[in-house]
Amino acid sequence: MGRLSLAWRVLTNGELAQQLADLVSAAAPVITEQPVAAKPEPAPVVRNDAVTLLASLQREARLVDFLMEPIDEYSDAQIGAAVRDIHRDSRTVLDRLFAISPVVDQSEGSAVEISDGVAGGRLRMIGETESGRTSGTLAHHGWQAGRCELPTWNGSTQAVGVIAPAEIDAG
Repeated sequence: MGRLSLAWRVLTNGELAQQLADLVSAAAPVITEQPVAAKPEPAPVVRNDAVTLLASLQREARLVDFLMEPIDEYSDAQIGAAVRDIHRDSRTVLDRLFAISPVVDQSEGSAVEISDGVAGGRLRMIGETESGRTSGTLAHHGWQAGRCELPTWNGSTQAVGVIAPAEIDAG
């Protein structure tokens, strides 16, 4: 029997067509669609906040440049001139990011009364201390941060530890 006549018999004979369909279904492999797994998004690159702070101090005050520069060959006047700008610009960065203020708002050398021991880590007794002592002389007023607002870093994996990128003069 030729293909054409077989095709004609299948088309005209419903029972034969059903038997053929059953045979084909049984012989064909069952293909089930596998769900396509969503590609996991890469974890964001995280940078240590200390590096972000150093980068801010470098970018705005050139603090790291100054500290890493050997200064033995410079005169005190040259160092003093450089420090004035670095001091001003570093202080601006710290004020903006941390709102730094004294823990005790009194002049150093003034008498201080301590009402609740060492005030939960805000005060520290130094020198010859006696148990239960409730007064002393302010040697250092301490520092506290009113806020902590570090810039958000969004660099690449390769730059996670970079405080300041190398600068290449193309001119």
